[in-house]
Amino acid sequence: MRAVPYRKPIPRPAARRLSLYLRELTSRLQQGEETVSSKALGRTLGLTDAQVRKDLALFGQFGHPGRGYGISDLIDSLRKIMGRDRAWRACVVGAGNIGRALASYDRFRGEGFEIAALFDGDPALAGKQVGGHRVRPMSELAKVVAEERISLGILAVPRESAQQVADALVAAGVKGILNFAPRRIEVREGIGIVSVDFTVALEQLAFQIAFGRDESDGSSSASDHLPDAEAPTHG
Repeated sequence: MRAVPYRKPIPRPAARRLSLYLRELTSRLQQGEETVSSKALGRTLGLTDAQVRKDLALFGQFGHPGRGYGISDLIDSLRKIMGRDRAWRACVVGAGNIGRALASYDRFRGEGFEIAALFDGDPALAGKQVGGHRVRPMSELAKVVAEERISLGILAVPRESAQQVADALVAAGVKGILNFAPRRIEVREGIGIVSVDFTVALEQLAFQIAFGRDESDGSSSASDHLPDAEAPTHG
Protein backbone atom coordinates (compact mmCIF):
# COMPACT_ATOMS: atom_id res chain seq x y z
CA MET A 1 0.00 0.00 0.00
CA ARG A 2 1.44 3.32 -1.08
CA ALA A 3 0.12 6.77 -0.26
CA VAL A 4 0.96 9.72 -2.49
CA PRO A 5 1.98 13.09 -1.03
CA TYR A 6 -0.88 15.52 -0.52
CA ARG A 7 0.01 18.11 -3.13
CA LYS A 8 -2.69 18.33 -5.80
CA PRO A 9 -6.03 20.05 -5.15
CA ILE A 10 -8.55 17.68 -3.59
CA PRO A 11 -12.32 18.22 -3.93
CA ARG A 12 -13.79 19.34 -0.60
CA PRO A 13 -16.48 16.61 -0.49
CA ALA A 14 -13.81 13.93 -0.95
CA ALA A 15 -11.63 15.45 1.76
CA ARG A 16 -14.59 15.57 4.16
CA ARG A 17 -15.42 11.93 3.48
CA LEU A 18 -11.98 10.86 4.70
CA SER A 19 -13.14 11.50 8.25
CA LEU A 20 -16.19 9.29 7.66
CA TYR A 21 -14.02 6.51 6.27
CA LEU A 22 -11.63 6.73 9.20
CA ARG A 23 -14.42 6.55 11.78
CA GLU A 24 -16.09 3.60 10.10
CA LEU A 25 -12.82 1.73 9.62
CA THR A 26 -11.88 2.31 13.27
CA SER A 27 -15.26 0.98 14.36
CA ARG A 28 -14.84 -2.14 12.23
CA LEU A 29 -11.33 -2.72 13.55
CA GLN A 30 -12.62 -2.51 17.13
CA GLN A 31 -15.20 -5.14 16.23
CA GLY A 32 -12.45 -7.50 15.11
CA GLU A 33 -12.75 -7.12 11.35
CA GLU A 34 -9.55 -7.26 9.32
CA THR A 35 -10.68 -6.43 5.77
CA VAL A 36 -13.53 -4.52 4.16
CA SER A 37 -14.72 -4.10 0.58
CA SER A 38 -15.48 -0.75 -1.04
CA LYS A 39 -19.08 -1.96 -1.42
CA ALA A 40 -19.48 -2.69 2.30
CA LEU A 41 -17.77 0.56 3.30
CA GLY A 42 -19.89 2.58 0.93
CA ARG A 43 -23.15 0.89 1.91
CA THR A 44 -22.62 1.79 5.58
CA LEU A 45 -21.95 5.44 4.73
CA GLY A 46 -24.63 5.85 2.05
CA LEU A 47 -22.10 5.95 -0.80
CA THR A 48 -21.53 3.83 -3.88
CA ASP A 49 -18.53 1.52 -4.03
CA ALA A 50 -17.34 3.51 -7.06
CA GLN A 51 -17.34 6.71 -4.99
CA VAL A 52 -15.28 5.07 -2.25
CA ARG A 53 -12.70 3.82 -4.75
CA LYS A 54 -12.58 7.19 -6.50
CA ASP A 55 -12.05 9.08 -3.23
CA LEU A 56 -9.24 6.83 -2.03
CA ALA A 57 -7.56 6.83 -5.45
CA LEU A 58 -7.00 10.57 -5.05
CA PHE A 59 -4.47 9.81 -2.33
CA GLY A 60 -2.76 6.61 -3.41
CA GLN A 61 -3.13 2.96 -4.27
CA PHE A 62 -5.02 0.98 -1.65
CA GLY A 63 -6.53 -2.47 -1.42
CA HIS A 64 -6.33 -5.58 -3.56
CA PRO A 65 -8.85 -6.81 -6.16
CA GLY A 66 -11.00 -9.57 -4.71
CA ARG A 67 -9.64 -9.03 -1.20
CA GLY A 68 -10.71 -5.50 -0.39
CA TYR A 69 -8.87 -3.16 1.95
CA GLY A 70 -6.78 -4.20 4.91
CA ILE A 71 -8.48 -2.18 7.62
CA SER A 72 -5.48 -1.62 9.87
CA ASP A 73 -3.22 -0.56 6.98
CA LEU A 74 -5.85 1.75 5.52
CA ILE A 75 -6.41 3.40 8.90
CA ASP A 76 -2.67 4.06 9.21
CA SER A 77 -2.55 5.55 5.71
CA LEU A 78 -5.58 7.77 6.23
CA ARG A 79 -4.25 9.02 9.56
CA LYS A 80 -1.00 10.07 7.86
CA ILE A 81 -2.85 11.73 4.97
CA MET A 82 -5.06 13.64 7.40
CA GLY A 83 -2.25 14.60 9.76
CA ARG A 84 -3.73 12.45 12.50
CA ASP A 85 -0.48 10.56 13.07
CA ARG A 86 0.84 13.37 15.26
CA ALA A 87 -0.43 15.54 18.10
CA TRP A 88 -1.84 19.02 17.44
CA ARG A 89 -1.84 21.85 19.98
CA ALA A 90 -4.63 24.38 19.72
CA CYS A 91 -5.93 27.49 21.42
CA VAL A 92 -9.50 28.72 21.80
CA VAL A 93 -10.23 32.41 21.40
CA GLY A 94 -13.51 33.42 22.99
CA ALA A 95 -14.67 32.32 26.43
CA GLY A 96 -18.39 32.56 25.68
CA ASN A 97 -20.75 29.60 25.57
CA ILE A 98 -19.12 27.88 22.57
CA GLY A 99 -15.59 28.64 23.72
CA ARG A 100 -16.22 27.31 27.22
CA ALA A 101 -17.74 24.13 25.84
CA LEU A 102 -14.78 23.56 23.53
CA ALA A 103 -12.21 24.28 26.23
CA SER A 104 -13.95 21.80 28.54
CA TYR A 105 -14.29 18.99 25.99
CA ASP A 106 -12.00 16.24 27.29
CA ARG A 107 -12.27 14.00 24.23
CA PHE A 108 -10.12 16.32 22.08
CA ARG A 109 -6.94 15.08 23.75
CA GLY A 110 -7.83 11.45 23.12
CA GLU A 111 -8.22 12.28 19.43
CA GLY A 112 -4.81 13.95 19.21
CA PHE A 113 -5.89 17.57 19.69
CA GLU A 114 -4.85 19.33 22.89
CA ILE A 115 -6.35 22.65 23.94
CA ALA A 116 -3.28 24.42 25.27
CA ALA A 117 -4.71 27.87 26.00
CA LEU A 118 -7.90 29.92 26.19
CA PHE A 119 -8.10 33.64 25.37
CA ASP A 120 -10.74 36.34 25.58
CA GLY A 121 -10.79 40.06 24.87
CA ASP A 122 -12.92 40.91 27.92
CA PRO A 123 -10.61 42.10 30.73
CA ALA A 124 -13.22 40.99 33.28
CA LEU A 125 -12.69 37.36 32.29
CA ALA A 126 -8.89 37.38 32.50
CA GLY A 127 -7.61 34.96 35.13
CA LYS A 128 -10.83 33.00 35.49
CA GLN A 129 -10.73 29.20 35.21
CA VAL A 130 -12.71 27.48 32.45
CA GLY A 131 -12.41 23.74 31.85
CA GLY A 132 -9.05 23.62 33.59
CA HIS A 133 -7.70 26.59 31.59
CA ARG A 134 -6.97 30.08 32.84
CA VAL A 135 -8.52 32.69 30.58
CA ARG A 136 -5.69 34.77 29.16
CA PRO A 137 -5.90 38.33 27.76
CA MET A 138 -5.43 38.81 24.02
CA SER A 139 -2.24 40.74 24.74
CA GLU A 140 -0.58 37.40 25.59
CA LEU A 141 -1.64 35.65 22.35
CA ALA A 142 1.61 35.87 20.38
CA LYS A 143 3.75 34.96 23.39
CA VAL A 144 1.67 31.94 24.40
CA VAL A 145 1.30 30.61 20.83
CA ALA A 146 5.08 30.59 20.51
CA GLU A 147 5.80 29.17 23.97
CA GLU A 148 3.14 26.45 23.76
CA ARG A 149 3.92 25.57 20.13
CA ILE A 150 0.31 26.12 19.14
CA SER A 151 -0.47 25.51 15.48
CA LEU A 152 -4.29 25.59 15.46
CA GLY A 153 -6.61 28.38 16.51
CA ILE A 154 -10.30 27.89 17.31
CA LEU A 155 -12.33 31.04 16.74
CA ALA A 156 -15.39 31.34 19.01
CA VAL A 157 -15.92 35.10 19.01
CA PRO A 158 -18.74 37.41 17.84
CA ARG A 159 -19.12 38.04 14.12
CA GLU A 160 -17.91 41.64 14.29
CA SER A 161 -14.52 40.77 15.80
CA ALA A 162 -13.87 37.51 13.96
CA GLN A 163 -11.66 38.87 11.16
CA GLN A 164 -9.53 40.92 13.55
CA VAL A 165 -8.98 37.92 15.83
CA ALA A 166 -8.20 35.69 12.85
CA ASP A 167 -5.58 38.20 11.71
CA ALA A 168 -4.06 38.15 15.20
CA LEU A 169 -3.94 34.34 15.21
CA VAL A 170 -2.18 34.27 11.85
CA ALA A 171 0.27 36.97 12.96
CA ALA A 172 0.97 34.93 16.11
CA GLY A 173 1.96 31.94 13.99
CA VAL A 174 -0.99 29.54 13.84
CA LYS A 175 -1.22 27.46 10.66
CA GLY A 176 -4.94 26.73 10.67
CA ILE A 177 -8.19 28.17 12.03
CA LEU A 178 -11.44 26.47 12.96
CA ASN A 179 -14.01 29.24 12.68
CA PHE A 180 -17.27 29.14 14.63
CA ALA A 181 -18.09 32.80 13.97
CA PRO A 182 -21.01 33.25 11.54
CA ARG A 183 -19.05 35.06 8.85
CA ARG A 184 -16.50 34.38 6.14
CA ILE A 185 -12.88 34.83 7.18
CA GLU A 186 -10.08 35.81 4.82
CA VAL A 187 -6.57 34.49 5.45
CA ARG A 188 -3.34 34.61 3.53
CA GLU A 189 -2.14 31.78 1.34
CA GLY A 190 -0.84 28.79 3.26
CA ILE A 191 -3.23 29.13 6.21
CA GLY A 192 -5.93 26.49 6.49
CA ILE A 193 -9.44 27.45 7.51
CA VAL A 194 -12.59 25.46 8.18
CA SER A 195 -15.84 27.21 9.10
CA VAL A 196 -18.66 25.60 11.07
CA ASP A 197 -22.00 27.43 10.93
CA PHE A 198 -24.64 25.85 13.15
CA THR A 199 -27.42 27.89 11.53
CA VAL A 200 -26.55 26.62 8.06
CA ALA A 201 -26.44 23.05 9.37
CA LEU A 202 -29.88 23.45 10.96
CA GLU A 203 -31.22 25.04 7.77
CA GLN A 204 -30.00 22.07 5.77
CA LEU A 205 -31.67 19.70 8.21
CA ALA A 206 -34.92 21.67 8.03
CA PHE A 207 -34.72 21.63 4.22
CA GLN A 208 -34.30 17.86 4.15
CA ILE A 209 -37.39 17.43 6.32
CA ALA A 210 -39.51 20.08 4.59
CA PHE A 211 -38.58 19.21 1.01
CA GLY A 212 -38.29 15.46 1.47
CA ARG A 213 -35.85 13.11 -0.21
CA ASP A 214 -36.10 10.13 -2.47
CA GLU A 215 -33.71 7.74 -0.73
CA SER A 216 -33.83 5.33 -3.65
CA ASP A 217 -31.86 7.57 -5.98
CA GLY A 218 -28.72 7.44 -3.79
CA SER A 219 -28.34 11.22 -3.92
CA SER A 220 -27.98 11.59 -0.16
CA SER A 221 -24.99 10.30 1.75
CA ALA A 222 -23.56 10.56 5.22
CA SER A 223 -21.14 13.22 4.03
CA ASP A 224 -24.06 15.46 3.05
CA HIS A 225 -24.90 15.94 6.71
CA LEU A 226 -21.51 17.35 7.71
CA PRO A 227 -21.25 21.11 8.33
CA ASP A 228 -19.77 22.76 5.25
CA ALA A 229 -16.03 23.28 5.30
CA GLU A 230 -15.02 26.65 3.97
CA ALA A 231 -12.10 26.63 1.59
CA PRO A 232 -9.21 28.98 2.34
CA THR A 233 -9.81 32.50 1.11
CA HIS A 234 -6.56 34.29 0.50
CA GLY A 235 -6.28 37.97 1.16
